Amino acid sequence: MAITYPLSVYYDASCRLCNSEMQNIKLHDINNQLILIDCSAPDFDDNVCKINNINLEDMMIRLHVQDAQGKWLIGVTAFELIYQTIGMDFVAKIWRLPITRIWLYPFIAKHRNALSKLGVPQLFDLTLKFMAKRAEKRSRLCSEGRCSINDLK
Repeated sequence: MAITYPLSVYYDASCRLCNSEMQNIKLHDINNQLILIDCSAPDFDDNVCKINNINLEDMMIRLHVQDAQGKWLIGVTAFELIYQTIGMDFVAKIWRLPITRIWLYPFIAKHRNALSKLGVPQLFDLTLKFMAKRAEKRSRLCSEGRCSINDLK
């Protein structure tokens, strides 16, 4: 399926876990291909839901992405595309795993508020910062002519 950019990303910013992940993703969106839309905001225009026959409650629970041509991706497929868009192919591959699709994402979506209270957003922030530092180090080594195949894993 051909995807056209930009992508409109509908998420629940009132959920600390969801908001943390989207803000971290946006930091890596260097080509401005993602438009974050908080569907929990009081001024959210729910016409997009009505026009596309989407339940706002479902949009709050599961991530929804609409491309520039109006194609919708929901849940795991949306996350996979978002991470590919920002160049985090390793994370996109995690979203492709059957365990992620069948068990992990539904569990997280259902328990996202409880996971937020347990500190998962902070753990997520630390993980992304580690990954960013690792990518920066690899980039620096390669620019110095010192990269190897092992550095690219």
